Amino acid sequence: MDTDRERHRARETAFYLFTQQSLPACKPVLTPGWVIAIFLFMGVIFIPVGLISLRASHCVVEIVDRYDIDCVPEPSRMDKVSYIQDDSIPKNCSHFMKPVPPITWKVSCISPYAEPYTFSSAVITRHYTAVKTATEYVKSRSDKQLLDGQKYHDTSSCQPVESNNNRPIVPCGLIAWSLFNDTFEFIREGAELKVNRKNIAWKSDRGHKFGKNVYPFNFQNGTLIGGGKLNPEIPLSDQEDLIVWMRTSALPSFRKLYGRIEEDLDVDDVVVVNLMNNYNTYSFGGKKKLVLSTSSWLGGKNDFLGHACVFVGCSSLTLAIIFMLLHVKYRRPYGDMSYLPWNRKSFSG
Repeated sequence: MDTDRERHRARETAFYLFTQQSLPACKPVLTPGWVIAIFLFMGVIFIPVGLISLRASHCVVEIVDRYDIDCVPEPSRMDKVSYIQDDSIPKNCSHFMKPVPPITWKVSCISPYAEPYTFSSAVITRHYTAVKTATEYVKSRSDKQLLDGQKYHDTSSCQPVESNNNRPIVPCGLIAWSLFNDTFEFIREGAELKVNRKNIAWKSDRGHKFGKNVYPFNFQNGTLIGGGKLNPEIPLSDQEDLIVWMRTSALPSFRKLYGRIEEDLDVDDVVVVNLMNNYNTYSFGGKKKLVLSTSSWLGGKNDFLGHACVFVGCSSLTLAIIFMLLHVKYRRPYGDMSYLPWNRKSFSG
C-alpha cells in the first residue's frame, strides 16, 4: 500500500515539475564560436557537394527535338486542332536524330515532355468549362480506387470523369482520362533499337499505389476521348505508362520517362524516329518534344541541385566570415550582464 502511495506521489511530483518546466534539461547556448564553426562546416560540406553535382549534370548529354509542328502536314498547319481531332488523317511521322556532341553515348533514356502548360489542365478546360484550374485537375483522381478497383465506390473526387452509362470508370478522373498516347519507334542502320519500357515507374508506386488485381473498366468508352487507352487484360500495377502519368508535375514544363535504350550509340549513328503524333497539345498552344539523353549517377541533366548546394555553401562561408570579423572586433566576455540594454542605460546614467 505504501509502495502505491509512493509511486502516486512520484507521478504527481514528476507531473508538477513538468508543468512548471522545472525538469532537468539540456539547454545548449549558441556562442559566437559555435555559430562560426557551424557555418564553416556547412560551407565546407555544401560547396564540394554542389560542384560534384554540377559536374555530374554537365556530363549528361541530351538531344531535344520538338516534333509537334513538323509532324503536322503543311495543308493542316493553319488548323492544327482539326487535324489532330480527325481520325481519318494518319498521324505517323519520321524524324532524324544524331548524337551531339560527337561522342559515344552510353545507355540512353527517352522522355517526351510538354511546355509551357501541363498537358491536362488546358485541354480539360477546353472540353469541360467547369474545370478552370490546375488544382481541380490534380484533385480529379481516386487513389483508393487505383488500389482497390470497383470495390471502392466513393469516387466523387473523380468528377467529371467518374462514370459512363451509369457504370464506374476504372481508373477514373481527369488525370487518367488525359493519358499521353504518342508512340515512338527508333531505327538505327535499318534495325530497330529495342526500348525497355519496364521499370520506368517508381517501385513504390507499382507495389503500393496501384492494385495488382485491378483492371481497367469502362475506360475511354464515352463520346469524348481524352488521351490514350489501356489494355483491359493487364492490371494497373503493370501499366507503367499510366503510373508514370499519374504522378503529376508541380511545374508547367515537365518530362515523363518513356523508356530506356540499353544499347550504346556511336559517334556517326543516325537514329530515325518513327512516331505517332496522337496527343492534342494544339488546343492550348502547348509544345511536345522528344528528349534523347544519357544519364549519370544522379540521373538526368539537372543543374538545380548543384547550384542550390553551391549557393548555400557560399552563403554559409560568407556569414561565417562576417560573424568572425564582428566577433574579433567587438569581443566581450561571455555572460557579461553589463552589456544588457537596461544595465547599459543605468551604467551610462
